[in-house]
Amino acid sequence: MVKKAIIPAAGYGTRSLPITKLLPKEMFPIGVKPAIHYVVEEAIDSGIEEILMIVSRKKNMIVDYFDHSLELEAFLERENKQHLIDLIPIPSVPLHYVRQPYAKGLGDAIRLGRTFIGNEPFAVLLPDDIMVSEQEPALKQLIDSYNETKRSVVGVKEVEESLLKNYGVISGAETKPGLFHLDEIVEKPKSNAPSKHAVIGRYVFTPAIFTMLEKAIPKEGEEIQLTAAIKELLAVEDCYGKVVKSQRYDIGRTEEYVALINRIHQLEKRSD
Repeated sequence: MVKKAIIPAAGYGTRSLPITKLLPKEMFPIGVKPAIHYVVEEAIDSGIEEILMIVSRKKNMIVDYFDHSLELEAFLERENKQHLIDLIPIPSVPLHYVRQPYAKGLGDAIRLGRTFIGNEPFAVLLPDDIMVSEQEPALKQLIDSYNETKRSVVGVKEVEESLLKNYGVISGAETKPGLFHLDEIVEKPKSNAPSKHAVIGRYVFTPAIFTMLEKAIPKEGEEIQLTAAIKELLAVEDCYGKVVKSQRYDIGRTEEYVALINRIHQLEKRSD
């Protein structure tokens, strides 16, 4: 059973400068909630029971957001606005934090969760990607595929050919509708992408991925790439790509961030 998740949130957010000099991209507002709130909700709605968030020393705002605010709660009680306390985001599952002291990449951030995960399968959710699902959460779809295959599963979406250079891209045989047995994954192909299926920020891994991350010793100044570790994993065990039936928004792309805000606004109006 997949009960633990890692959310890497230690990056600099360079794609969204200059605002990320002050505001972590995970805290970008979407309606009245920050982006990271939606990611945590998706994890919980998918059955995750414990979350580890990888942060840096400049991400204390995230830690504070998910903590109690005693002064605010006392003020609301004093003003007879106790009903608003329910809006303060205290997750219903344990939320732990580990600092990534140096920016050594996504692979390094995930590697820091090895002790937390132990010898269990686990999920990874990247807070850059917000998945909007009107039915089953995106991560739950991957967990269902893991429960079927008992192998690592990478979330994918078909994207325009011109955008493939921005993402990891998979290739493999389709074993059933929407599920691919992977034979290759290429990071940001400049040309001749192996397919139109780009990796999104949702994964379910077996603990074997940690062995591959430990092997990935980067050269001076380079990062530990998750894609490289997945390529190594493909050599020792089967892995799958699952086409996720959810709308995906990359908040590092301004046009998608604006589209996401409009989409959430539409959904909120519909629920009123």
